[in-house]
Amino acid sequence: MSEAKSGNSLIFTAGALGLAMLIAGCRVGPKYTPPTPPAVTAPNYKESPVNFQNEPGWKVASPQAPMITGNWWEIYHEPELNALESQLNINNQNIKIYFQDFMEARAVIAEARSLYWPTITASPSFNRSRSSGNLRSASIANTGTTSTLWSLPLSVSWTPDFFGKIRNEVRTEQYAAQVTAADLALEKLTEQASLAQYYFEIRGQDMLQQILNQTVAADQQTLNSAQGAYDAGTGDYIAVIEARTTLQSAQSAAINVGLLRAQYEHAIAVLLGKVATDYSLSVKPMVYSPPAIPTGVPSQLLERRPDVAAAERKLAEDNATIGIGYGAFFPSVNISASGGYETSNAAHIVDWPSRFWSVGPSISQVLFNGFLYRAQLHQYVAIYNADLATYRQTALTAFQQVEDSLAGTRIYSEQILKQQEAVQSAQQYLQLETTRYNQGIDPYVDVMLAQTTLLGDQTTLNSLQVDEMLSSVQLVESLGGGWNRTQLPTPKEVSAKPPEGTYTLGH
Repeated sequence: MSEAKSGNSLIFTAGALGLAMLIAGCRVGPKYTPPTPPAVTAPNYKESPVNFQNEPGWKVASPQAPMITGNWWEIYHEPELNALESQLNINNQNIKIYFQDFMEARAVIAEARSLYWPTITASPSFNRSRSSGNLRSASIANTGTTSTLWSLPLSVSWTPDFFGKIRNEVRTEQYAAQVTAADLALEKLTEQASLAQYYFEIRGQDMLQQILNQTVAADQQTLNSAQGAYDAGTGDYIAVIEARTTLQSAQSAAINVGLLRAQYEHAIAVLLGKVATDYSLSVKPMVYSPPAIPTGVPSQLLERRPDVAAAERKLAEDNATIGIGYGAFFPSVNISASGGYETSNAAHIVDWPSRFWSVGPSISQVLFNGFLYRAQLHQYVAIYNADLATYRQTALTAFQQVEDSLAGTRIYSEQILKQQEAVQSAQQYLQLETTRYNQGIDPYVDVMLAQTTLLGDQTTLNSLQVDEMLSSVQLVESLGGGWNRTQLPTPKEVSAKPPEGTYTLGH
């Protein structure tokens, strides 16, 4: 009779498993549809030099030029910058933080996928006990006896994914991992762009230092001439004082340049994962002009921005979470089985009569919980709608940043041309005033004014050239650098087992 019951139980269990397989394809929740990005109809960016053909200055690459891929900083053809960027990609600590966030997200996917499988538990035990002998009137049998129990139980529990709750949880974590992958790409781009900007800032400071050093040398010669004329009785003392004042002002400015350069150098050290105390960058005065940067067309932009990709994947994650919310309304079925061996004598622990087992499914359904599930579903929908607005705002900001950087690079280049003319005029002005002073026509104060004008124009020109380079880096960054949407790992790829040694403790 017991064997017949055992057979019936096994048949029931097999039927339940078959039913689970038949309806496991059901998955509740809305189907995900990627959001519609802001419509772009213009063939070119508004601030692109393509629309300012008659204006002098910086030009972009032709629309047919291939977009930047890979190491975007190589377009500047600066070997020292290339070497620094290579170090940053390996040693930057912020990038490492985002990478570990990505690896954590991949581990969470594995946690969610583990729910597809049954849980098998073994809990062997040994117990020896003696009951009280003063329980004669109690319902306990064999009072006052000592007993021994050896147990080798095994239990199996499985919750079939009838309505796709587990699948939605897995999808949620897969999309979340894609978000962290896009965040990692964005962090890399941000750190790389910061390094390039600090590098050009330092070279601008080196150039400014050279300008001021040359100014100090020229002012020193002028002071020597004024002092010599005064000593010879052909000049007045006020010219000496004015020349000394001009020299001292230039010397003060030359000293101050070292402050910003040191701060930029320290910032680069941190980006490279180095101690600022042990790091230095050689002095190299350079004047740079930005290369022709391929911008592509506006319709391509959103596919090249990792922040836009992250915002879109966040929507996919939210949509899967809504599916989890719908799944809460459906019953949960659990199939469990247990069995093993129990005996009072260890020598008979695996004898056939020592066996025991039980099997059976259970189903649970919340009948009322104060409309908790409905409120949670409303919460998930609100989160989705908020992230939808975030996605569209991110897309709009992307276009704004490109237009800002295009305008900055183009306008700086035009201003530089005019400023170069101003420097040339200031140099002629100084030469004329120096001649007139030496001929005794004009007082030295006119020479001092010409010197101040030239130095101011040279300083402004240097600042504009640095700003133009910074704006070009911002343009590359706003275009997504060398990244594009195809580099985002798929749900299958983020779910794959990472290489051996990935999850090891660092030192």
